Amino acid sequence: MLVPKKLFMSRGVGYHQEKLTSFEMALRNAGIASFNLVRVSSIFPPHCRILTKDRGLEELVPGQVVFSVISKNTTSTPNQPIVASIGLARPRDPNMYGYLSEHQGFEQTEQVAGSYAEDLAAEMLATSLGVSFDPDQSWDKKREMWEISGKIVETTSTTQFAVGNCNGKWTTVIATAILLL
Repeated sequence: MLVPKKLFMSRGVGYHQEKLTSFEMALRNAGIASFNLVRVSSIFPPHCRILTKDRGLEELVPGQVVFSVISKNTTSTPNQPIVASIGLARPRDPNMYGYLSEHQGFEQTEQVAGSYAEDLAAEMLATSLGVSFDPDQSWDKKREMWEISGKIVETTSTTQFAVGNCNGKWTTVIATAILLL
């Protein structure tokens, strides 16, 4: 059974005249370019521990196949703000699974994108746990309902913000959750 036991988050930005190479530069900046990344859907496994990026990278070797949730955004428009964010919502019960979310945006701040990604993950977790709420309520009202339910223990996010290169080179931002077996 391939159930990840650990997770770490990373983020990066890359610039280059070629779109693909700007993505490679973002992977390098995030510290994960030397791994074979396999995209997976957005489940935070039960009993999964969250590691720091440095601690997580210590457990990997170049060329290793690594499962990841990736958010990516790219622009070649000069001075255009872009973001990529991963949100995480963990349930209070460690026997239950949580959710990761991916969000990409334009013209958003790092804080707005991170909060939005956390909101997405928390909403997915809340609905799977049967927590009732009005999806049209404000973030603060929804968070209050989730806290009252006592079923969600934590939300967090990692976000990469950048402004499109002023000379029109490709700019790529990534945010990742790396799942370790």
